[in-house]
Amino acid sequence: MGIRGTVAKSNLADANEQRAWRIYSDLAHSLIITARKLYSNEPFGFDLEQTVYALDATTIDLCLSMFPWATFRQAKAAIKLHTLLDLRGNIPTFIYISDGTVQDVNILDVLPIEPGAFYVMDRGYLDYARLNAISLSAGFFVTRSKSNLRCRRIYSHQIDRSTGLRYDQTIMLTGFYSLRDYPDKLIRIKYYDADTNKTLIFLTNNFALPALTIAQLYRCRWQVELFFKWIKQNLRIKNFYGTSQNAVKTQIWIAISVYVLVAILKKRLNIPISLYTILQILSVTVFERIPLLQLLTDTTLVEEILDSQNQLNLFT
Repeated sequence: MGIRGTVAKSNLADANEQRAWRIYSDLAHSLIITARKLYSNEPFGFDLEQTVYALDATTIDLCLSMFPWATFRQAKAAIKLHTLLDLRGNIPTFIYISDGTVQDVNILDVLPIEPGAFYVMDRGYLDYARLNAISLSAGFFVTRSKSNLRCRRIYSHQIDRSTGLRYDQTIMLTGFYSLRDYPDKLIRIKYYDADTNKTLIFLTNNFALPALTIAQLYRCRWQVELFFKWIKQNLRIKNFYGTSQNAVKTQIWIAISVYVLVAILKKRLNIPISLYTILQILSVTVFERIPLLQLLTDTTLVEEILDSQNQLNLFT
């Protein structure tokens, strides 16, 4: 790889301390623009012209004595990685790094809203004033309802219970503060998921899509969980080279750049295996002297690598 001698950890730490993290942030955003163009027509299970985003956050625990700037709890430090994932290609389009005390819902205040796009979120983002801001910006949201929802049913739409749907209703909120914050109608959908044996209730401001499509869109939100899993496991992002805020952000943005570079590689080389499989293979074969295209397209070789990976439990 062009490295002729031992690279000291202190050298990496010094580099991360001194070079501004915005350099790597700008690189990642440039790569994201390239990747999104490549995946603009990528199917993801729905025949939709609109862009669908999954929004979520993950907490990365840190040692308080080494990272005193990352306040979280009395005896614990942490940062949060807030991510908006474009489900066409699973490309992160918006990344915000905060300390661990920032609540997930606050990110809606700085989230850029694309008119016509769908934003799929869990109920941790249920804030009616912020959801109303998305609606006023011509965006659509799909989120989970809370059990204490107070509303009035205006109309019940016809459903097919064999699909898992239990009801599809047009509602108005009736709570004083919730109605003040969101004065328009909403769609409320109750859905039974036979795979998990769970009953889920969704809220959306989109009146055009079928209720079953809304329920299935929410299922796609788990793609962002796969992204977090890869970021935290495959790049060992909990082991930071440097303890300053600049060093931590530098390493995170480098990790995101690597992820997007591999997504670009997959598309340009037309590699048939999944993005996460490619990432797993590269993480255990980075020093192998095998042509990259052969490494990723030889079915027998791919199966051998994945089998050996599972046997060694490298990613547990």
